[in-house]
Amino acid sequence: MKLGVKIMPREVILDTQGRAVEASMKSNGFNTLSQCRVGKFIELTLTTTEASQAKAEVEKMLKEGGLYNPLIERYEIQTGE
Repeated sequence: MKLGVKIMPREVILDTQGRAVEASMKSNGFNTLSQCRVGKFIELTLTTTEASQAKAEVEKMLKEGGLYNPLIERYEIQTGE
């Protein structure tokens, strides 16, 4: 089973990479862009076919495996449902 994890900086954190992309887009004429935030997307393939078990395993990976920093990032698990 495949699950995706979208990891983004918390809103209170200054996103320097997002600001750099935003500045670059605006300098290239994309003036309708008002804000850009940059994060990461991780696609995980698990051997289980049970959705609740897969989600629980990914939660464990996130909390114990160091996939994200809870002080500065938030995450969202995405399933194919």
